[in-house]
Amino acid sequence: MIGTETTVAREIELTAPAADGVALAGTLTLPTGPGPHPAVLCLPGSGKLDRDSNAGRLRMDLGRPLAATLARHGIASLRYDRRGVGATPGDWHTVGFLDNRADAAAALQALRAHPQVRSVGVLGHSEGAVHAMWLAAHVPTAAAVLLAGYARPGEAAVRWQGGRLAAAMPRLVRPLLPVLRRAASKQLARVSATTTDAARIGGVRVNAKWWREQLAYDPRADLSRVRVPVLAITGEKDAQVDPGDLDVIAKLVPGAQVRRVPDLTHLLRRTDGAGTVFGYRGLLRRPVEDDLLEGVARWLADRLR
Repeated sequence: MIGTETTVAREIELTAPAADGVALAGTLTLPTGPGPHPAVLCLPGSGKLDRDSNAGRLRMDLGRPLAATLARHGIASLRYDRRGVGATPGDWHTVGFLDNRADAAAALQALRAHPQVRSVGVLGHSEGAVHAMWLAAHVPTAAAVLLAGYARPGEAAVRWQGGRLAAAMPRLVRPLLPVLRRAASKQLARVSATTTDAARIGGVRVNAKWWREQLAYDPRADLSRVRVPVLAITGEKDAQVDPGDLDVIAKLVPGAQVRRVPDLTHLLRRTDGAGTVFGYRGLLRRPVEDDLLEGVARWLADRLR
């Protein structure tokens, strides 16, 4: 059961078999009452994230409140641990961006096959939103919600993030920005030139395959193929995804609804401040905005029949 939400939802452990046989451990949240129910696959952002979008001490805590809100609106949902995280086996450092996409497709198939599920949509945050774009373009889905999803080549998205980070640096550090930019460009070039799944860059073990594939991927071609209802939401204070990418989504996806939310950050919390990564620790002490989750659930309830 979901804590205090026992009257509206129940949780079931569900394992989705990936294409190579890896068991993706997840939670299927079902509304109470007879099924089958409309359902949504929930995809997290980038990083070593579990089914609730948490990575160690960095706890976004998106999965469970999202599932509870969807259940209140009669919608089931599936969320799962990434490879090498939580109850899903594997080495996270060797998993690629396209592997994450393939796992999302496998999870969607498992969700669709469940006897308590009928029409299925996809919902993703950040990297998850980009995979949701691909699924909506290539796999039968009823609707897609894109939370803070970028709509430009991956390298351009990363460089935009870097620009925002540089602009938020303390004044005393700004004279060093040219040096820092050159160092960042060198690191991107090094990771792009790797050939192994994992590599050491600057003395740190990184998931090199993920970086190569993410930097090279351009979601615009897939967006132009989407023909299902789309809701795209990005906060005006998002420091990791350009809110202007909403205009690209609106142009490429016929009938897409785009919402630029005032004061909303990439963490799906509002702030009176700048919304930069330097304020993330404080933002994460608060829950995800309830009105955002409610709005998404209502939109999906109107489109998943």
